[in-house]
Amino acid sequence: MSFEIPEPYVWDDSFCVFYALLDDEHKGLFKGIFDLAAKPTDAAVLGSLISLVEKHFADEEEMMIAKKYDEKLLTPHQKAHRDFVSDLKGLAAPVNKDSIDFAKKWLVNHIKGTDFKYKGRLG
Repeated sequence: MSFEIPEPYVWDDSFCVFYALLDDEHKGLFKGIFDLAAKPTDAAVLGSLISLVEKHFADEEEMMIAKKYDEKLLTPHQKAHRDFVSDLKGLAAPVNKDSIDFAKKWLVNHIKGTDFKYKGRLG
């Protein structure tokens, strides 16, 4: 399933998972991708995005593990995280439009299609 990509590319309440830390980090990921789209030649912006993504995934997975999130959902969730980080680390500035569009779509679809499954289960 594919979800609508917001334009401009910014977080809005439709992405809320209702955990303040994760919602704040999701906002940061949107901004990181938005910034990369604005400055695709800036290697520092790409590096910053990768750092934000890695920290967020670590925080999210830590919450999931602490709350004994269903292993059948956790394992593929973690794999999706690893694969996305690998994709990002495979990029170099200048980052092409197709790669930026991929990152935009990935984040939107991951939040609404995967992260929404943990709503109400990590509190």
